[in-house]
Amino acid sequence: MKEIQIKVLKLHQDVELPKYMTEGSAGMDVFAFLEKDIVLRPMERVLVPTGIKIEIPRGYEVQVRPRSGLAIKHGITLLNTPGTIDSDFRGEVKIIMVNLSNEDFIIKNNERIAQFVLAKVEKCLWEESQELETSKRDQGGFGHTGK
Repeated sequence: MKEIQIKVLKLHQDVELPKYMTEGSAGMDVFAFLEKDIVLRPMERVLVPTGIKIEIPRGYEVQVRPRSGLAIKHGITLLNTPGTIDSDFRGEVKIIMVNLSNEDFIIKNNERIAQFVLAKVEKCLWEESQELETSKRDQGGFGHTGK
């Protein structure tokens, strides 16, 4: 497995850097960096700071994904999923969280709130055409193969 170097700038000495929790993890857990707890009420959304800025190499993105444990246990997920952090973004990384449960959820400092997955990105060039090849699926979509 190829490892890609990503520069990271901690905005405070106590910031917890993203990390792989197991050897086989595809995603790195990302931590909240908070001065005080955030109470996330049902159906409410919030932008949660991580306390880091990152420099992703050109040709890559970091995808921001929900943590399955928060989703199943507490109904907490992310909006705009997967989110994309582009290689030219240099601001503080913040996570868009939403509470889909019926109960308040408290986000604490250094709590694992999301996952980062590094992904290679290819650029496309549009080629205008008067027709497209047909396929078995053709124009079928939105449940055309069953439930």
